[in-house]
Amino acid sequence: MENAVMGLTPYLTVSDAKAAIEFYKKAFGASEVARHGAPGSDKLMHVHLNINGSALFFADDFPEFHDGKSSTPQALGGTSVTLHLQVEDGQAAWDRAVAAGGTVVMPFKEQFWGDLYGQFTDPFGHLWSIGQSVKNPTPTELEEGAEAAFERGREKAGKV
Repeated sequence: MENAVMGLTPYLTVSDAKAAIEFYKKAFGASEVARHGAPGSDKLMHVHLNINGSALFFADDFPEFHDGKSSTPQALGGTSVTLHLQVEDGQAAWDRAVAAGGTVVMPFKEQFWGDLYGQFTDPFGHLWSIGQSVKNPTPTELEEGAEAAFERGREKAGKV
């Protein structure tokens, strides 16, 4: 079967699939594999992109097939999923995604686990992270770094 994708593939619901195609092309250099329009509509019922060697599927929101309820992150008040992209040149990927319209959630900087890492939301409410391995910390360094990070988190939340 042509264009068959094996393995685990994220499948997103977006508020404007045509705009999402353009954003993901600008932000990640995505290439379009397929798009299928919904009959009698200007919406897209399926999009298949390739990003950094991985498949990403998405479609426009079709609340009429879900008891009239929208299933975009904006309608749901956020998302519990982070789409992670591990790359060789993290700063370039980060700059490209933010310049394309990503909204920074966690600044891109070196983290205790040895990656340059940051998070942003795309214009459709989906949370993305970008990482680049820059060093290999020891188990002790990982443990100490995690403890410090979680302590800062507890302080920020007022739970200390």
